[in-house]
Amino acid sequence: MGFLLSFSLITLLSLASIRNEAQGIKSARLLDLVIRDYTFKSYDINNKTGMIHTVHLPANFSGIEVDTVKFRCGSLRRYGAQVKEFHLGIGVIVEPCVQRVMVIRQNLGHNWSSIYYACFDLSGYQLVSPILGLLAYNDGSDVNFSNPVELGIHAGEKPITIDFTNTTSIAHPSGIRPLCASFENDGKVKLKTPASHNICVVTRRGHYGLVIESPPPSAGAPGQARKKISLWKVVVGSTVGTALGVLLLGLLLVAMFVNVKKKAKMEEMERRAYEEEALQVSMVGHVRAPTATVTRTTPAIEHEYIPYHPS
Repeated sequence: MGFLLSFSLITLLSLASIRNEAQGIKSARLLDLVIRDYTFKSYDINNKTGMIHTVHLPANFSGIEVDTVKFRCGSLRRYGAQVKEFHLGIGVIVEPCVQRVMVIRQNLGHNWSSIYYACFDLSGYQLVSPILGLLAYNDGSDVNFSNPVELGIHAGEKPITIDFTNTTSIAHPSGIRPLCASFENDGKVKLKTPASHNICVVTRRGHYGLVIESPPPSAGAPGQARKKISLWKVVVGSTVGTALGVLLLGLLLVAMFVNVKKKAKMEEMERRAYEEEALQVSMVGHVRAPTATVTRTTPAIEHEYIPYHPS
């Protein structure tokens, strides 16, 4: 149980170390050293000379393809070699020429190739291929796996060619011919016209890619056309919205006017009704009420008749 716990802890720490290592790579040179270390860690002394072997990198370096092959220095010079996209012509020179040389081919893929934008001045250009690298280290019984020696490779009688045909997957405008970009150790980029379609001719080991000039914004560009269409949509939408707003405002004003007029009419009717009612009350108050006839019954008084005789 304790052994399993310790093994699991070591595995987790290793994975965390690999993840942090991948996240901390900010330069092309450091990436080369990491790839070199993983290549020598997977080194098998039983690998046959001249046979290409794939190096399996951790998952954090997904997208990078690495292959390695070892040669005898003399045989490489006499016959040349083909290492994936790289063709080393006859007479290739390895400096210093040790007994055996390990050649490492890199394909950084489109994701990891972006690291070259941070390390080199590519303003005005864009990559249309992944970065391909060709490096060499000493191989043999005297190799120091902790610090292998990097060797130089130079073209001899025939040049070194790189075929980007099967790696160029980023679409670029038709009619535009890509340029071969060589990424130098001093941080500069050298551009050169390719010898033929997607094939670059170089003179030594290093890192290479295909670039094209970044198209400047123009009136006929699709992006500008989309902007014009979007602007047209905005203008039409604004006009329609304004018209609808004015129509709704007009309807609201008409409704308010009708409501006010109706309210005024109702008030006028109420006022008239009130005045008529008041008039009727006033007229009724001025009409004389009929007087009642009172009949008094008085008892009859009997008078005695006295004859009148003048004297």
